Amino acid sequence: MRRCRWLVGAALVVAAGLYLNRPEAEGGKNVTTRVFEMRTYYAHPGKMTALHARFRDHTCKLFEKHGMTNIGYWIPTDPKQAEEKLIYILAHPSKAAADKAWNDFRKDPDWNTARKASEVDGPLVAKVESVYLNPTDYSKIK
Repeated sequence: MRRCRWLVGAALVVAAGLYLNRPEAEGGKNVTTRVFEMRTYYAHPGKMTALHARFRDHTCKLFEKHGMTNIGYWIPTDPKQAEEKLIYILAHPSKAAADKAWNDFRKDPDWNTARKASEVDGPLVAKVESVYLNPTDYSKIK
């Protein structure tokens, strides 16, 4: 199962690359420090609709505000898993930029207001997994 999740994540990164190929040119070489972050959220039972609403109405815009690039958001094709998991990929200019962006995001008053409002009936997320990824030299996305 874990191997399958990694393969799905890698496929999502490659698919995103089909429309986001943005390497920086330096002396004719493709150079990039950009990193990708694949996050998987495991929602508490019955909370996925509220989690989608929070992302749709607040979180995605706040990510952009803090310099994070929204690559894509996915749910599993299996209906039961779709009620439990939200998988998404962000791009950051660098790992240091990602760390700063997350720190600033967590302190953002708009985020804290949205989070508190969405959790009046209890927390939405039970568990978060985050993996930072570097594109390979043969990847279509940089």
